[in-house]
Amino acid sequence: MHKNDRSSWKRSLALVWLGEAFSVLTSSVLQMGLIWHVTLTTGSAGALSLVSLAGFLPMAVLGVFAGTIVDRSSIKRLMIGADLFIAGVSCTLAFGSAAGGLPVWAVAAVVFVRALGTTLHTPAFNALTPMLAPPEMLGRLAGIQQFMQSGSYILGNAIAAVLYPMFGLTAMVALDVAGAVIASVAVAISGVETPRVHREQVDQAGAGALRGFMRDTVQGYRELRRHAGLFAMLWIGFAFSVLFSPISTLFPLMTFEHFGGTTMQSAATEIVFSLGMIASSAWIGATGGFKHQGVSCVLAIALFGVTTLASGLLPASDFALFLAFTFAMGVSSPLYSSPQMALMQRKVDPDCLGRVFGLYGAVCSWAMPVGLIFSTLFADSIGVTRCFVLVGVAMIVLAALSWSIKSVRTIDQH
Repeated sequence: MHKNDRSSWKRSLALVWLGEAFSVLTSSVLQMGLIWHVTLTTGSAGALSLVSLAGFLPMAVLGVFAGTIVDRSSIKRLMIGADLFIAGVSCTLAFGSAAGGLPVWAVAAVVFVRALGTTLHTPAFNALTPMLAPPEMLGRLAGIQQFMQSGSYILGNAIAAVLYPMFGLTAMVALDVAGAVIASVAVAISGVETPRVHREQVDQAGAGALRGFMRDTVQGYRELRRHAGLFAMLWIGFAFSVLFSPISTLFPLMTFEHFGGTTMQSAATEIVFSLGMIASSAWIGATGGFKHQGVSCVLAIALFGVTTLASGLLPASDFALFLAFTFAMGVSSPLYSSPQMALMQRKVDPDCLGRVFGLYGAVCSWAMPVGLIFSTLFADSIGVTRCFVLVGVAMIVLAALSWSIKSVRTIDQH
């Protein structure tokens, strides 16, 4: 794929990213508003689980095929179309909210359909950056992207806390629609030029079109399989996400049950964790991170494992030290995800990037429910501190196993 002129790629990418940052911000505002709406109107954990399930299913089930659509489409048009589609779906929420009735099934349905648009948008956005930026900049850009997303989520939650009690859900929906429209306009005026679609890929019909589509989908898996280190990191990333996801849900239990903390202290753990992510992302964005990106991923797993294990062994009087460990856990996330993103963008055939990102997204989307099932089954039966110890030990073992894989250790050399 061709890159834009070197003098203009920064401007083009900055416009796209600023638009997307605003869209992520407004989406996080609406997401928090929906969680509060379901919580306050039902008080049911089952209802929250239903809405969460509706949000992850499209990427988990359709992510692989979404990547094929991305590689067969104009990425620029697909990003604009996906954002406008999400905005249109959000508008249906406004009608229900303004009418005074928004049942759980309606929220779940809207969240599901919105997630269909996100399933297409995410691999398209990830595939766009290496079309514009030189390879040596991808590591830093992955850190900047992580920084923008983390900051948007934190700021979004703060804005939601102000908007929801004052204006209700309708105002949040309007803000989300505005964010999607701004993101679409930013892409449209950015000057981004994406490659033409190969017409022979799409000018088929019936069974021939289906066979071609499936052949392209399988080709994405083969492209990833061709890179032994990246293929190994796909499953390492899945295991990392399975172990990572329950810990964040167990923070409140750890604060209340083990440390005897307050709601303010519980909020402090979430804030400190997010600050760790932001600090790590900012450092990667400014410096490019560690020179060896494969080593960075293994170190991230080990750091999370050691600090989680240490947290589970703390006495109830050491909440301040728990906050320090929580900060380190937050630091570990971008140390893993940013190098992994940059490695895929640099090594994968650009014509297959959408499919590879779709496959990664589909596999890792299953990590959240698996991790939540783990935390649900074990936290009540063995206690939250033992869960931290168990996850910490498992993470350390995963780091050791990852380092033992030669293709991971030497992934920067190929």
